[in-house]
Amino acid sequence: MNDARTMPAAFFGHGSPMNALELNRYTHAWRAFGQAVPRPRAILVVSAHWYINATAVTAMPRPRTIHDFYGFPQELFDVQYPAPGLPELAEEVSDIVQPTWVGADIDSWGIDHGTWSVLRHAFPDADIPVVQLSINQFKDFGYHLDLGARLAPLRDRGVLIVASGNIVHNLAGISPELAGTGFDWAQRFDADAKERMLTDPAGIAGLDAHSDFASAVPTPDHFIPLLYLAGLAAAAGDGEARGGVPRDGAAAPDGTTRVLVDGCAYGSLSMTAYTLGLDVPAAAGTGPAAQAPDGVPADGTNL
Repeated sequence: MNDARTMPAAFFGHGSPMNALELNRYTHAWRAFGQAVPRPRAILVVSAHWYINATAVTAMPRPRTIHDFYGFPQELFDVQYPAPGLPELAEEVSDIVQPTWVGADIDSWGIDHGTWSVLRHAFPDADIPVVQLSINQFKDFGYHLDLGARLAPLRDRGVLIVASGNIVHNLAGISPELAGTGFDWAQRFDADAKERMLTDPAGIAGLDAHSDFASAVPTPDHFIPLLYLAGLAAAAGDGEARGGVPRDGAAAPDGTTRVLVDGCAYGSLSMTAYTLGLDVPAAAGTGPAAQAPDGVPADGTNL
């Protein structure tokens, strides 16, 4: 088990699964994050791609690598992320979040590309146990924000909590000509989300009233993971309440939210990522985020 330090947490804008194979300024930031994090006991991931009709947690000892996308090259389907599971963590999650009910999934899911496309860069050895928490599609934003806050005690048990989605995720609006930027509405929504994440994380749920919300979030699956980091940040408060102090030159106060890397891609995706309780040295990578495969409509790929 990890020592007594409070583990950080993070949200990643994961974008195209091709980011798993490419080096760019986003994936370099993911690698820098992994190098800055104290070794966790386990990683609990809330991925946009496990969006189902229940709240559940994976509880198998050897989760499979899931290739839940279409139209990409065989090289991507050949990727495996053979991290072990940690079945006992399912019981811990269930106990911590009571009275919210969480089911144990022993055979239906595994590690999807919203998880392994990021972890392949952050933790390339795949030797840290990985557990996924599903997104219950029938619950409102308040439920997910609260559930994120309820997970906070895991940070003191050596568990790294990671959320993976995209703050702006409109696949129908993808424009290959705008590889390194976003439409005005995408940049505006991403900027307003950033202001809330850095000053009032609990207020992130109120973005459903934003004038650009319908364009930025046509479906909620990729936005909801951000609510989990926001809930954790709200639970941590300003860091003073948690007794958070910088540790080993790498940690920020436990309640401090930082931008890991920011930016929009292909017009209608936000690749912005945040950390909680961790300062990460600036990464040296350059280049735009990976794109969807040529000749395949982005809204048919499940990226």
